[in-house]
Amino acid sequence: MDWGTVRFKNELERNITIKLGYANAKIYKCEDEKCPRPSCYKAYGRGKEDAPLCDVAGFENCRMKLLRHVSFVDCPGHDILMATMLNGAAIMDEALLLIAANESCPQPQTSEHLAAVEIMRLQHTIILQNKVDLIQENVAINQHEAIRKFIEGTVADGAPVVPISAQLKYNIAVVCEYIVKKIPIPERNFISPPNMIVVRSFDVNKPGFEVDEIRGGVAGGSILRGVLKVNQFIEVRPGIVVKDESGNIKCTPIYSRIVSLYAEQNELQFAVPGGLIGVGTTMDPTLTLADRLLGQVLGEVGSLPEVFVELEVNFFLLRRLLGVRTKGSEKQGKVSKLAKAVILMLNIGSMSTGARVIAVRNDLAKLQLTSPVCTSEGEKIALSMRVEKHWRLIGWGQIQAGTTLEVPPCPI
Repeated sequence: MDWGTVRFKNELERNITIKLGYANAKIYKCEDEKCPRPSCYKAYGRGKEDAPLCDVAGFENCRMKLLRHVSFVDCPGHDILMATMLNGAAIMDEALLLIAANESCPQPQTSEHLAAVEIMRLQHTIILQNKVDLIQENVAINQHEAIRKFIEGTVADGAPVVPISAQLKYNIAVVCEYIVKKIPIPERNFISPPNMIVVRSFDVNKPGFEVDEIRGGVAGGSILRGVLKVNQFIEVRPGIVVKDESGNIKCTPIYSRIVSLYAEQNELQFAVPGGLIGVGTTMDPTLTLADRLLGQVLGEVGSLPEVFVELEVNFFLLRRLLGVRTKGSEKQGKVSKLAKAVILMLNIGSMSTGARVIAVRNDLAKLQLTSPVCTSEGEKIALSMRVEKHWRLIGWGQIQAGTTLEVPPCPI
């Protein structure tokens, strides 16, 4: 857990991540080729200038070259917060899998997280063996072998395993070098209409503000495609969801205007895909208070996908339950087949929603959602089932079709 991404009182008290945290960094390399590896690589916060001086002894007069801007999404590792982790994975390009060196590997939630990395199609993974300062060298080597064995045959097979100590900042330069060399820069689409997944939303007003000081709600997330600009008119779907007298779900998109764009403390005039962006709007702050917009999609008016209340998905189930502790040589429980009336939790983008299975045929299932979701056909979703009072990842699916809600047209 990184102090840079932990903001909430109960997170500090319990020393765990509960909500998604995020932080930005810049990775530099010394311009002098003689500067020794890996010390020639260095990471700084977003506020650092673009050509700082190298701090390696003997190279203090050399400038460093900015190689990458990186945004980190800090996901909870705790098994009961799996849904939050899956929401975070929806906006990631690649993954850093953190394994504690002072615990046996794999922990139940580690298997679950690795399966999530596979489901979310994250191709490049770096494994960080953290807290090596707390154990002896032979224990670290044995665990390194256990990690290698654990990732065999998975999406992370062959991934580098880097021993680090986050507290002592040991080997962080090696991680920087791997990020630069092993993780390619993802291709971005700047031409399509903007589409942003919301992973956090806030009311930034303090108690006691005067009426003319009140600012609109803020949505935080990552742009998947397109470019957002200050003063642009935007739409948020599904928006405000209500049930009418006969129990039918209705949704009204929220229409607003962008008044500010931020990447951490840096104010922007336009925002592009990748990284984490805060979007200041003219929205009523009560709509964005305490993550109320989590799972919604923000974009250009009239260009967002349909809002679904029922989905037909092509699903694949894991063979065994992950994330459940087993005693001794006891095998992990099998994943039970999907049956009619079973309740699932779906993760679609950054939205977590309940779903009831209406019908199953072979590997196709029809699901009735408890809350409407703005998504499109072909999207990948994660499926979880309740096992021993916790939601457990049981498989994944792809949206084939569904029943959509009629969305009222833009009033402007």
